[in-house]
Amino acid sequence: MKKLLKNDALQSFLISLVCIVIGLFIGYLVLLAIEPDGALSSILAVVKNFFGYSRANIRMKHLGTTLAKAAPLLMCSLSILFSYKVGLFNIGAAGQYVMGSCACLYAALAWGWGWLPCLLFAAVAGAVFGMVTGALKANLNVNEVISGIMLNWIGLYFTNMLLANVKDVASAYTYTLKARGKGAILPTLGIDKLFSGNQYVGIAIPLSVFFAVLVWVVLNRTKFGYELKATGFNKHAAKYCGMAEKRNIIISLAISGALAGLGGAFLYQTDIEQWQVTASSVPGMGFNGIAAAFLGGLNPFGAILASFFIQHITEGGSHVDLTIYCSQISELISSIIIYLCGFVSFFKYVMNRSLAKAENKKAIEEKGGAN
Repeated sequence: MKKLLKNDALQSFLISLVCIVIGLFIGYLVLLAIEPDGALSSILAVVKNFFGYSRANIRMKHLGTTLAKAAPLLMCSLSILFSYKVGLFNIGAAGQYVMGSCACLYAALAWGWGWLPCLLFAAVAGAVFGMVTGALKANLNVNEVISGIMLNWIGLYFTNMLLANVKDVASAYTYTLKARGKGAILPTLGIDKLFSGNQYVGIAIPLSVFFAVLVWVVLNRTKFGYELKATGFNKHAAKYCGMAEKRNIIISLAISGALAGLGGAFLYQTDIEQWQVTASSVPGMGFNGIAAAFLGGLNPFGAILASFFIQHITEGGSHVDLTIYCSQISELISSIIIYLCGFVSFFKYVMNRSLAKAENKKAIEEKGGAN
């Protein structure tokens, strides 16, 4: 049993479950403190999400919406995960996600581009923003966290300024793709029929899973991935071994940025949301990717499940009884769970330390018995 508990994948899974249970329990206590009568039903509504509907077709339709929003979250999670695996913390993924959103929306609404060019343009925009962070890190040794945070805000206000040219005069939101850029909407390829004709379900879902597999292959099965990880762990050693350490840092953050940029395209090219040009804060999707990456144990396959769960909880929060609780309570519950996700590595350390102590104690007892 102890040998099984040492398995990294199992540890990540068990600890993630613990984080989820603790987060839901704390959320329940908050609801209980505000209004005891509706606490249990509200926390169950968060957990149930689409399972709370009685009709099967409505359940499938809402499941489709959850999956459609989980796809961009997964891409942001992969962006964080990829950079972290190569020794970098790309907190600028939020800004790269914003730039990807900006690129695909502007190309669709202002230039009338199709879905594939818009998708590629979003990836390029995210990659360029990532390359800026990488160049600052590689050439001037500017910490990627600091430059990433600064670029998040530059990206936000640049996007607001640019997309103000493609919004309705009477609204703060950009035009819908259905009205002004139908060709940019991601094709469904019949997948929508599996979810009661949900128009937001399309190729973004299988594509995000494909990228998760691709990231795993690149990091674990290629020489290129090995060089990137080696550079991230120790750029001086990598340089000594003949690797182009500066180039690898820039490439790592460019790839990370492209993944986040695609996340923005995967959300807005479904036409499920429109960009608000008066937004004064960076969208939470990029930051939630950090939680999804760590909740998934920094494993691309774990990130798939973690992204779906976080989006499931987020969507479930909309079912909280708003006649009893304020609308922000759902975000509070989600944020508590997301906050706990940051302690996955700490819980792993505690578990491994406890297992090591138990083994040492057993070894000492067996040695004493033998004497």
